[in-house]
Amino acid sequence: MTDAYAEGRTLVLLRHSRAEQAEDVPDADRPLTARGRADAEAAGAWLAKHGLLPDVVLCSTSRRTRETWHGVAMGMTGAPPEGGSAGPRPEVRYSEDAYEAHPEDLLALIRRVDPSARTVLLVAHNPGISLLSALLDPQRADPDGLRTTDLAVHRSAPGWADLDRGGADLTDRYTARS
Repeated sequence: MTDAYAEGRTLVLLRHSRAEQAEDVPDADRPLTARGRADAEAAGAWLAKHGLLPDVVLCSTSRRTRETWHGVAMGMTGAPPEGGSAGPRPEVRYSEDAYEAHPEDLLALIRRVDPSARTVLLVAHNPGISLLSALLDPQRADPDGLRTTDLAVHRSAPGWADLDRGGADLTDRYTARS
């Protein structure tokens, strides 16, 4: 991490993992596929390897995002997020506002994070999550957006309440694929 980010914040954006395409299940209730579960754990292992363990997790209330977070937590710690490990215990907030959200809605969720939090993980959906990444760093964001189980790491010097357009450099990206 460069000196400009030494006192800054890290925002990790994660598009949920691959979900079942069941027509008889409401969209919000679609579960992850076996590949999606494996990819979520791989994403968690990558975060742990790179020291990107979140202080706060903001997660959509849909089943696929909750299952993605569960897999990420397993990958980071080797144990379920409910406990059983000495690993990280972030504050987890499930928000209906993150489901089908516009980038400005997601940014509003982030702006409400406690200023003492250094790393925030946001687990959400397209197109909002991809558009948020592009809003934060229009020069480096992938024009094709985030794919399933894509992580986009943004770093920002100002606090969460001051995060705005163009205010968080995209410094790393990872796509989990099993």
